[in-house]
Amino acid sequence: MQIGIYTFGDIGPSISAEQRLKNLMEEVELADQVGLEIFGVGEHHRPDYAISAPAVVLAAAAMRTRNIRLTSAVSVISSDDPVRVFQEFATVDLLSHGRAEIMAGRGSFIESFPLFGYDLEDYDELFSEKLDLLLMLREQERITWSGALRAPIQGRGVYPRPVQNPIPVWIAVGGTPQSIVRAGTLGLPLALAIIGGQPERFVPLVEMYRESGRQAGHAEASLRVGINSHAYVAATSQQAGDELYPSYAEVMTRIGRERGWPPTTRQQFDAMRGPQGALLVGSPQEVIDKLLFEYELFGNDRFLLQMALGDMPHAWIMRAIELLGTEVAPVVRRETAPQPLAHLPTQ
Repeated sequence: MQIGIYTFGDIGPSISAEQRLKNLMEEVELADQVGLEIFGVGEHHRPDYAISAPAVVLAAAAMRTRNIRLTSAVSVISSDDPVRVFQEFATVDLLSHGRAEIMAGRGSFIESFPLFGYDLEDYDELFSEKLDLLLMLREQERITWSGALRAPIQGRGVYPRPVQNPIPVWIAVGGTPQSIVRAGTLGLPLALAIIGGQPERFVPLVEMYRESGRQAGHAEASLRVGINSHAYVAATSQQAGDELYPSYAEVMTRIGRERGWPPTTRQQFDAMRGPQGALLVGSPQEVIDKLLFEYELFGNDRFLLQMALGDMPHAWIMRAIELLGTEVAPVVRRETAPQPLAHLPTQ
């Protein structure tokens, strides 16, 4: 299993956008040094996040790293132009010598739609149409395309071309069956966000994805699954919970006020940290156990952990990244590695 981290570049009273991006460069550099495979950055258009242009941030990260793969988490293609998204990530791919990925999704907030002049009534059609164009762009150098919500393209070349052919595109979903089936039917890797409740309830969705892919004729190996969840690693379970909870509760309560959720309590937080809860928060061994538990559920190919939630001290995040890379990831990789076939005794 590949293990990595992702961030939205949270900012708060104690940290400016400028400082957060400086810290983020140190985080991706450390993640690369300790052997994590993936680093992702999200796209938001709000005052509480520093990242609205993932490709720009990942281009900077490409100059600070050598091996780690660099992905959006996510690119809100519904309110962006797929041509520009492709060009930007092709550029990141060139700068990183073939390490870029696009995680395409609808996004968890809607601010980008009015900001860029899109109607929320076209929410589903925008995503479907623009995903179609994005996938065509990575397959063909010259494009002839038409849709209902974007101007047509008549025989135009799109440049630069990336190192990877094709550049990977994952579909990011939060649990909508329609999106799950779309990813499987297209044979694209699935990134499933699990940030609440019990992971077991998502098992039917992963099964639906794989079955949709099989029915569409895609090879099993192409139907890759990634899980994205909130997480935090510290030396002890108590330390991990005590350090993450204030920031986690502030973020979830703030978002909850917009969406009608009740305030987050310590009791709820601790319950979700339990063996079958959605939070991967604890000592290295607890996080190992939770990662292996979810691997047994999903047989997933990668796991991305969002550890920098809210206004957390940079030093804590750096320590958590180091623990994840040096103590957690090696064990999980070993335990989930394909086992060699046993040799049959000779007659």
